[in-house]
Amino acid sequence: MTVLQPHPIGIPVPTPSPISRPFWEGCRRGELLFQRCANGHIVFNPASRCRVCLSADLQWEKSQGAGHIYTWSMVWRPQTPEFRVPYAAAIVELDEGYQMIANVIGCDHGDVHVGMRVAAEFHPISEEATLAYFSPIQVVTAEPQ
Repeated sequence: MTVLQPHPIGIPVPTPSPISRPFWEGCRRGELLFQRCANGHIVFNPASRCRVCLSADLQWEKSQGAGHIYTWSMVWRPQTPEFRVPYAAAIVELDEGYQMIANVIGCDHGDVHVGMRVAAEFHPISEEATLAYFSPIQVVTAEPQ
């Protein structure tokens, strides 16, 4: 059994831009943030304009951080040796209606599957940067009467 874990401190860190800085600051606080334009469209990855209507009137919102795995790939040969393998790189579809790329942690590598319900959690990769990861949510189903 190989339980997927967060990467250790020392992996390459992101370089926030003025546009993405609020997202990364949210991660450091344990909040998953996304943008919404004045016309209601969700914008993710962070941008200066809405990709649908081109509005520059964007506000940051806090996501509930829950969703499901849309697709994923297990990585056994990392880009650099600092990454802990295996890791599951996934596209997670958040309940608010946007997708983001993140790693799945907290379960056996063989249990990752499309449709798996997951929730965001945050782990530092340096003194300055924290990454959002997703771990399985236990789905409770009602017993038949």
